[in-house]
Amino acid sequence: MVQSSGTNISQRSLGLQFEPWNLSNEFHAFHVKRVLTLGGKFICLTLAESHVVELLFSKFRFGWKIDLKPVTLGASSNHGFQTFLLVALREKSSTLDLIVPSFNSSILEHKGNQIRGLLQAVDAENKIRSESLQGGVDIVYSLEDLKLGAGGDLEQLIFGRRLHLILGGKKLSRFSYKAVVLDSKEAPDPLMYQCAIFLVPKIRAHEWLFSSEEGQWVVVENAKAARLIMVFLDSEHSLVGMDDIQKDLSPLVKTLAPGKLDNGTQIPFMMANDGVKQRNIVHEVTSTMTGEIIVEDVVYEETEAHHGDHTVSKDSIFRRLIFKRSLGLVQSEVLLISKDIAETTLNPGRRSKSSGRIKKKSSQKGSRASLEVDHSYLANSYHRAIISGFLLIASNMEHLVATGEKIRTTIIGLGGGLLPMFLRRYIPVLDIEVIELDPVIFNVARDYFGFTEDNQMKVQIGDGVQFVSEIAHACRPELVDGEPRSQTSTGRMKIVSTKDGKGDAANRNKSKIDILIIDADSADLSTGLTCPPANFVEESFLATVKESLSDVGLFIINTVSRSPSVREKIVQRIQEVFAHIFCLKIEEDVNEVLFALGADQCVKDGFPDSTIQFQNLFTLGQPKISAFIETAKMIKRLN
Repeated sequence: MVQSSGTNISQRSLGLQFEPWNLSNEFHAFHVKRVLTLGGKFICLTLAESHVVELLFSKFRFGWKIDLKPVTLGASSNHGFQTFLLVALREKSSTLDLIVPSFNSSILEHKGNQIRGLLQAVDAENKIRSESLQGGVDIVYSLEDLKLGAGGDLEQLIFGRRLHLILGGKKLSRFSYKAVVLDSKEAPDPLMYQCAIFLVPKIRAHEWLFSSEEGQWVVVENAKAARLIMVFLDSEHSLVGMDDIQKDLSPLVKTLAPGKLDNGTQIPFMMANDGVKQRNIVHEVTSTMTGEIIVEDVVYEETEAHHGDHTVSKDSIFRRLIFKRSLGLVQSEVLLISKDIAETTLNPGRRSKSSGRIKKKSSQKGSRASLEVDHSYLANSYHRAIISGFLLIASNMEHLVATGEKIRTTIIGLGGGLLPMFLRRYIPVLDIEVIELDPVIFNVARDYFGFTEDNQMKVQIGDGVQFVSEIAHACRPELVDGEPRSQTSTGRMKIVSTKDGKGDAANRNKSKIDILIIDADSADLSTGLTCPPANFVEESFLATVKESLSDVGLFIINTVSRSPSVREKIVQRIQEVFAHIFCLKIEEDVNEVLFALGADQCVKDGFPDSTIQFQNLFTLGQPKISAFIETAKMIKRLN
C-alpha cells in the first residue's frame, strides 16, 4: 500500500506504516504490475488530484479493474480535502474496463473543485477506454504494458497483429518514439528477417503508405519481415544523425523481437531509399500552389538496373523534378547528355568532335552549358506505357492523318514537360496542348528541362477539370432550325466561321479532343491515391471527359495507388462511363495506366492489325518502335 502525491495525512490515524510513492519514477508502476498475479490488488491512498489520477489511470489501463472510494479519516483530519482509496485489481492482460467510482458525487459537493477535477479525469479516461472498446481509435500501449502481455505474448508471432505504442522517454532512452508493431498477415515467402525496424521520417509520415493501416501492411509485405516495427520520427529527432537514432532505439526494440535473440543478433534498420549515389540540388523554389519544388541532378548506385531498357553508363546524370510534399515520388526524370551527343542524335550524319563523355555537373553556370536534356529518352516507364496505348486507336489516328487533320491531344499536368516534348518530336501528327495549374511549374520545365512551345504545342495555365468541362460545353450540339448541328464522321463539331475575331483559338475550343491524358499528382497523399488528384476520378468529371472526346477518342489516366480498394473504386467509376477499359501495370513501379474508349470501334486484344498503323505515326527508328509495341502487348482488357 502506498501514499501518492505527498499528502499530509497522519499515518498513525490509520494504523498503517508506509512511505510516499514517487510518481516521477516510471519503474514503480512497472514493478507493481510485474509482481502482482491475477486477482492481486494494488492499493493507493491519494487526494486524487487530476494530474495524479490521470497518471494512475493510464498506468493501470489494460488488465486492471479500478475502484475509487472516499475514505473517512476521523475528526482529527481538518486539511479540507477528501482522501480516496484507489484499488486496482489485476485481471487478464487484454481486459479493458470502464472506471465506475464507488461514491455518489452529490455527497461530496462541499469538496467543490477537488471532486469536479476528479470526475473530469474519470470521464476523460472512460472516453479513451470506450472508444478503444468500440474500435473507434487505435489503443496506444506503453512498452511496459506490452511486456506484461497487454497485447498478447510478444515472444510469439500472431499473424495480422497490429499494436500502437510509445517507445522510450523518461530515463529509458534519449528520445521517445511513436511506433507500430506489425506481425505479417502470413508467413513471408521468402522470409528475409525475423524482425526489422522501419524508420519513417516526419516529412513522409502523412503519406498513405505510412499513415494508414492498409498502407502499413503493404510496407510489411515488401519488407519480407515476420515482424516489422515501424517507428515514426519527429522534429526532435532531426537534430541528430541516424546512427544516434539507431543506438537509442536498439535496446528498446530488442524487447519487442519475437522469440529469444542471441546476444550478437542485430535487428536491421530500414528506411525508404531512392538508390541515389550522388545528389546535386540545381534549383529550389516555393510555389503557393505546389509548395517547395526541387530540381536535382543525381547519379544512381545501379543505373542499368534502374533504367532497364536504355544503355547508359554507370556515371550517367539524371535530372529530377521533386515536390517536397511527396518526396517518395519523382515527378519527372530525364537523362542529361553533352551538347555534342545531343547534336549527333538530332543530326546522325554530323560527326561529333567530342568524345561524348558526360562531365559531372555543378551549380556553376559555366559548366551548366556543357549538358543538355535528352528528350529522345523516356526515363519514366509509365510514359512509355501511355504512348503504347495509342495503338488502341492507331487505325483511327491514321484515318485522321489521311484526311489532312491533326490529332488533337490534351495533356493535363506538365511536370518537367518530358512527355509532351517526346510526343512533339516523334509523333508530328499531334496537335498538343498542355494544361498546367501552377505557373511556377511551367517556368521550371522551361528553364531546367528544356521545354519549349511552338505552333503545334502550347501550354495553358489553368484548371484541368474546368478546361475539359468548357470543351464539353462548347462541343454540345446547337440547334439550327430546330435540328442539332451536324457532326463529322469522327465526332468532331463542324467549325463555323467566327465573328469575334479570335480565329483559331475560338475554333479550337469547339473541336473535340482525340487523345486526353491525365498525368497530374495529388496534393493529399493520405487518401491512398498519389496520382491523379481525386477530382479527376469523380464520376461527374469522367462523364464530362466522355462528352469532350471525339467518337473515336482515347482517354488515358496515370494512376499511382498502393491501395487495392482505391484502385478498384477508380476502375468501377470508369466502367460506369466508358464501354471499353484497358490497363497496363508497370511492374517495377506502382503506376498503373488506364485506357478508356467510348466507341465500339476499338481493337481486339493483342492488336495484331494495328502495329503497322502505329509504326507509321512515328519518326522513331525501329528498335524504339519495337519497344513500344512490346509494351503494348502487356495491355489487358478490364471489361
